Amino acid sequence: MKVIKDSVHDYIEVSGIARALLDTPTLQRLRHITQLGTAGYVYPSANHTRFEHSLGVYHLASEALSHLGVEGRRADRVRAAALLHDVGHGPYSHCLEELVHRRTGKYHDNVADLLADGPVADALASYDLDPAAIADLVRGEGRLGQLVSGELDVDRTDYLVRDAYHTGVPYGTIDHGRLVRELRYVDGELVFGEGNVQSAESLLLARALMNPTVYNHHVTRISKAMLQRGAERLLGATDLDGTELRRMDDHDLLCALRTTEETAEDARRLSTRNLYKRAIWAEMADVPGDLLDAGHEAVRDAERAIAAAADVPHEDVLVDVPAKPELTESSARVLVNSEVRPLSEQSTLVGALERVQHEQWRLGVYVPAPHTERVGRAAVRKLGLDIDGALVSDTRPGINATLAEFEGS
Repeated sequence: MKVIKDSVHDYIEVSGIARALLDTPTLQRLRHITQLGTAGYVYPSANHTRFEHSLGVYHLASEALSHLGVEGRRADRVRAAALLHDVGHGPYSHCLEELVHRRTGKYHDNVADLLADGPVADALASYDLDPAAIADLVRGEGRLGQLVSGELDVDRTDYLVRDAYHTGVPYGTIDHGRLVRELRYVDGELVFGEGNVQSAESLLLARALMNPTVYNHHVTRISKAMLQRGAERLLGATDLDGTELRRMDDHDLLCALRTTEETAEDARRLSTRNLYKRAIWAEMADVPGDLLDAGHEAVRDAERAIAAAADVPHEDVLVDVPAKPELTESSARVLVNSEVRPLSEQSTLVGALERVQHEQWRLGVYVPAPHTERVGRAAVRKLGLDIDGALVSDTRPGINATLAEFEGS
């Protein structure tokens, strides 16, 4: 057994299959992938890694398995899946996930190819565990897969607490010990036990508050968009393919950007935090419906149109259209009077938080600082934004797009 001191869970005991997996290159690579990607540009202490988080998920999974009475090989499979659940992440975690998916067809939870051979497969074989079965659990398949990836999974329980701790933001603080202890299986479905509606609500509230302050902070989004564009240019300028990009870590990618002529400026800006600014920051109600659903190429066409109208280089314009907000935890199940009910039907808080998420959604257009006003005006015309009058620096209610100079970086 190995004992590891953790910033969130104090001491984590690692034994059995987890100990066999711990020092494999596949898992150790996660030491070099930051958990929050570009959020470190906002919160300097947010430098924790996917490796720490994976240990935390393993720890919480072990606690849950104990409370649920799951033992033997079934428990070993879940522990292995919990520890390996993030090995499919590319550099800077979720920042490049869509780009990797466009090039490889794989999201970060598609890990079957990464577990099928090499040291990880050898470690699993030593405990008579099937790599394909572990990969299924990572995707949340089956009764026990819900523990690893589902509405009540131990993954989000760990990352909310861990991200709040390392950013210093208090909104992700939840009673993770109670959350794990109160998990139950009813007819094969993972639910919270009787009297835990408020515990389930705490997950929703924590994520709803962390979204605008951490995960979707405008500087996080600007730097993410810049990183995505740099990585896209890198793939176009070199022989690097999506599969190789997926296996890089943060340092590998930044080094590749720096040493490639076409992306050296992207690396310089990211390395020195010389970030683009907001030309537009528009509410969902002011954005045409077809733009909300626009694909990658349509967004790139919009960038070129805006750049031409503003007479700036097209590579200087970034249009950021985030996905429509989802509150996946609202479908979590809770026991109420011995009856399993969806949280969305039991909690009036769910509807309020869903409305808040829609109100917090913003479309962004980002450019180098000298171009914000000119590009902002062009973007209003070319994107068909329903914003009355010229862009102004104002914080009065009803102003739906503002200049970066007023709102800060």
